Amino acid sequence: MQELKGTFTVTITPFTEDGRDVNEHALRHFVEWQVVNGVHGLIPVASTGEFLSLTDEERRRVSGIVVDQVAGRIPVLVGAGAENTWDVVRYASEAEQLGASGVLIIPPFYSTPTEDELVAHYEAIGRAISIPIMLYNNPATSNVDMLPPLVARLSEIDNVSYIKESTMDPTRVRDILRLSDGRMAVFGGIMGYESYLNGAVGWTAVGCNLMPREFSDMYRLCVEERDVAAASALYEHLKPVIDLVGKDRYVAATKHALAVMGHPVGPPRPPRLPVSGETKAWVERVVSELGLQFASP
Repeated sequence: MQELKGTFTVTITPFTEDGRDVNEHALRHFVEWQVVNGVHGLIPVASTGEFLSLTDEERRRVSGIVVDQVAGRIPVLVGAGAENTWDVVRYASEAEQLGASGVLIIPPFYSTPTEDELVAHYEAIGRAISIPIMLYNNPATSNVDMLPPLVARLSEIDNVSYIKESTMDPTRVRDILRLSDGRMAVFGGIMGYESYLNGAVGWTAVGCNLMPREFSDMYRLCVEERDVAAASALYEHLKPVIDLVGKDRYVAATKHALAVMGHPVGPPRPPRLPVSGETKAWVERVVSELGLQFASP
């Protein structure tokens, strides 16, 4: 089983100009640009990929295109979140059949399941597939906060081996590692740099859509070379993009930035709106000041 580590891009989903269809050409070029620029893995059909705005057929199509374009060069984790356990099992099974390296699964986000219900949920998924499951703890969107003791309990499920920890508390990385007794590896979500310093093996980064090489370098500096001074300097360089794609802007700002960089990927799907006014100007200023460009591979 392939070990997952490094900086993974939670990828946008390119659409046609009217937003009605997936733009396969733009998606393939985007994936190739990411791989050539050194990302350690890709995560399509997750939050930044607007998974709740995709049809089932589109989810399969986007996942299949990414897996096909990557062609085994780096891991691909497919987002398989849904409200119904049976739907998640179906999405996860389809991802495995497509050749995905693993699946990223956020808890059901409306029913606010209990701890026992979450254990039953992930156990059912684990029985259905043989590829690794990465939990996704993002209480701001799922209405569920999987605290370290629960994560340790979930780590006892055979292929629940990773977690994307997306709270603003990087000390949870330390607690998860301690309580799970080595069974669970942690990827930072929002707090990538800080998570690396607390023992994370990876970072799932929205900003990596715009700066794949630089965001990937954070893993090298923090984990492989343990050069905290250089990592801190790089973090300062990345902060404008981390701020830009934070909060509710993460899809719209990322897509507008890519268009300004020379790779239009269509609008976000409603109810999301394209950026406008001060936010639009902010995006354009950051892209200009950092000299960000999309160079077609």
